[in-house]
Amino acid sequence: MSKQLQIIGVTSELGAGTRGSSLGLDAMQIASLQYDRSFFLRHPEIRLETVNHHLYQETDLNYAKRLDGIAEMYGRIENVVNQSLRDGQFPLIVAGDHSSAGGTIAGIKKAFPNKRLGVIWVDAHADLHSPYTSPSGNVHGMPLATAIHEDNLECQNNQPEQETIWHWNEMKGPNQRVLPQDLVYIGVRSTETPEDVIMEKYEIPNYTVDEVREQGIAAICKESLEYLEDCEILYLSFDVDSMDPSISEGTGTPVPGGFNEEEAREIVLTLLKDPRFICFEMVEINPLLDKKGNSMAETAFRIFKPVYEQIEAQEQN
Repeated sequence: MSKQLQIIGVTSELGAGTRGSSLGLDAMQIASLQYDRSFFLRHPEIRLETVNHHLYQETDLNYAKRLDGIAEMYGRIENVVNQSLRDGQFPLIVAGDHSSAGGTIAGIKKAFPNKRLGVIWVDAHADLHSPYTSPSGNVHGMPLATAIHEDNLECQNNQPEQETIWHWNEMKGPNQRVLPQDLVYIGVRSTETPEDVIMEKYEIPNYTVDEVREQGIAAICKESLEYLEDCEILYLSFDVDSMDPSISEGTGTPVPGGFNEEEAREIVLTLLKDPRFICFEMVEINPLLDKKGNSMAETAFRIFKPVYEQIEAQEQN
């Protein structure tokens, strides 16, 4: 039975250190006017109500800023993704900052509690910090730590407040949602020591940009999917900062040495041919930081549109 695709807008930006990623979906819709004017008319999105009003208030949670609001968003994202999957849909999420992904993973596991979930993370960053290790306190650097249920106390640098610890444990949930051995990185090139420790401890593979170019996209995608052969369902998270800042600096934490647009699109489309994928997420488009007009959102749309069309075609066959 074919699945109906559902675009879900999560316009939250509480987890980022810069402002503007909540405008990413709007910017991409504006970009669509140039390439396919009726795309979002044909494929309307649903949008989650946010709690971005927390941005107007001072936060006293220094080691996981605005974690109270982010924990609330986790629950909302978890519920909508769970419902989408239970309704037989394929959710395609366009989110603000990457903290959303923890809620997405929670929603997938809520829908399929007995299935083994594999995650492919196409990103410049590992996003494995916890409130105990984060140098910035920005929660968009922590979603995978909630997914693998990892505090990383052996690398503890911070003494989080009790309220932070309470919300953090709430977001992690009672059990590991993803086994560390069921995680694959592609393009990660900016990490801190606590993240390196976790990656080495669990031997989490990271295919660098140079390795992808040397071995070829098809080979790396094949190897990544074979590495996750024991997983019954898969989730792909694509952060636009996996691409090189020469494309656009319209993202919160650009890092030199990334993929070009063609490489990023081919990676995502090649991976998504695997029928085990049940969810795709694109994050961190920030038009307020874009020095080239709306360039990042235009690039993101040129990736998102063929992703939608490929999944739609696959589901109809």
